[in-house]
Amino acid sequence: MAENEGPVSLTAPAPGGFVPPAIPSNSLPSPAPSSASAAAVSNLPHPRRTSLRPGSIKEDKVRNYVSDKMLHISRRYVKHFAIPDPSDEVAGYKSMAELCKDLDDVINIIWLSGTPSLQIPYLLNIASEFTTWLEGFPPSPPATFSLLRKLDHCFASLLFGYDIDTKETLPGFENGLRAGLSRTDMVRCKSVIERTRVLVVEVMSKEAADEDQNGDIGGPGIQTPKPDDDTDLETEVDAQHDMNDFDDGDDDEDELLHMDVAKVYENTLVKLGDILGDGGGVTTIPMSVD
Repeated sequence: MAENEGPVSLTAPAPGGFVPPAIPSNSLPSPAPSSASAAAVSNLPHPRRTSLRPGSIKEDKVRNYVSDKMLHISRRYVKHFAIPDPSDEVAGYKSMAELCKDLDDVINIIWLSGTPSLQIPYLLNIASEFTTWLEGFPPSPPATFSLLRKLDHCFASLLFGYDIDTKETLPGFENGLRAGLSRTDMVRCKSVIERTRVLVVEVMSKEAADEDQNGDIGGPGIQTPKPDDDTDLETEVDAQHDMNDFDDGDDDEDELLHMDVAKVYENTLVKLGDILGDGGGVTTIPMSVD
């Protein structure tokens, strides 16, 4: 099915979205009409109807945008450990929650592209890099677990070939799972996930960072708004990082934390276990997060 390459006016962008800098509003793909349930349940934007054509201008624009954003995130992470320079235009991250916000925007763009050939390598790279970044900050459990749930949803859906919440077939999987993860991808994915699960226990055992209502130092979750039907890709993932209050009871918080740790990548691991023959794939990890 041919995709619509028609121009979009630069003078009247759709309201309510974030336009990434230096990316024209007519250069990235428009999505399919969104599903309210998909956005609400998975916290991801609804992907476009069809995958981007290989080598197309829109595919190149997505690649360039994601690459630039990942480089920016890496620079801010490195500057987190440097002495602040008031003249530097790029400031280091102050918390894991800040980093998660930037990553959330990138994941939304990748998912919205509806293109497995982009989604699989970029998401695997993000999941791998996340294990390094996670160790560089005091724990921010809400923001961290929110991002990990989103990655879990992406990987599990790509393994099934359909959205695990809405059961809608994903773009690129209309003819089966040939567009999905290769066995090599699956082995790499499982390795990264198991390393993440162990690392999360270690990180969450540290003293948690204070979290304010703006998410500047950790936040309980990252909320993605339901995209408008007719806005371009880059205007649909201006995530609203809502901050919710948590119960002050230590016992309740500990119990919730233990549950969140146990659920890290659980959907993906179960499916990988079924495919790779590991009897379920979920490994038991020590829960020493007191």
